[in-house]
Amino acid sequence: MALLLQSCDFFNFNFSNKDEKTAVARVNESYLYQEDIESLVNENTSKEDSTIIVNNYIDRWATQQLLNNRAKLNINLDRQKKFDKLVEDYKSQLYTKAYTDALVSRQLDSVVNDNQIEAYFEDNKETFSLNEQLIKLRYARLDESEPGFYGIKNEFIRFNSKDKDTLESKLSGSTKISLNDSLWKEKDKLLVELPILKATQSGQLEKAERYLQLKDSLGVYMIYITDIRQRGQEAPLSYIKNTIKQIILNKRKQDLIKQLRTDITKDAIKNNEFEIYK
Repeated sequence: MALLLQSCDFFNFNFSNKDEKTAVARVNESYLYQEDIESLVNENTSKEDSTIIVNNYIDRWATQQLLNNRAKLNINLDRQKKFDKLVEDYKSQLYTKAYTDALVSRQLDSVVNDNQIEAYFEDNKETFSLNEQLIKLRYARLDESEPGFYGIKNEFIRFNSKDKDTLESKLSGSTKISLNDSLWKEKDKLLVELPILKATQSGQLEKAERYLQLKDSLGVYMIYITDIRQRGQEAPLSYIKNTIKQIILNKRKQDLIKQLRTDITKDAIKNNEFEIYK
């Protein structure tokens, strides 16, 4: 087949005549046309690469057609009808989803304010228990021999607004630093972010308001744990805020789809497009 295509100078890819469908391969009564493979290559594709790409596509197409034909000969008609029904159902679902998604995207109120999030949280607290430990902390790595180390340490522990501004300047050159201790972090991810924590003794990551100082070959780590939530406890609102927002939006979307289905049926009955025979 490849030799035939090349001998016809097919791989010059001169698709100038768009009105006539030119067949490039056949399997029984199924044909693969030139227009079906035009998008496989472009003017920047070399002749050699084009040959490989198109021939591989033709081989795959032919194999699929042959397998499909053999399957129809060897699978009984009842089973074929079931498969055809599944295909039609799936096709219908794709069309329906595309249509409803388009309508919902135009009508959906995507604004979810903090009051709505807080109200949902208060009404559904019992459903938001933690599956993992959460930790709030700040940390910084520096050299213990650095001038003013103990002053930095005191500021790091005390951490008032003035200390925070000072430390951000003093520790700006540190390659391992995080002074934002208002974010909840999952313990497993935190151990990846800060592997030195694996060296902590049992129970050291179980209590809040605790200062840890750990050392390895790279330097000294100052770590201050500000808050902890244990597995099974109620999830902090700030941690699940985005999750709740998505839940609210999904509920609005489902309500819109439900209303759409009701309205379209009512309209069809009203316009005599739908009726049930008794």
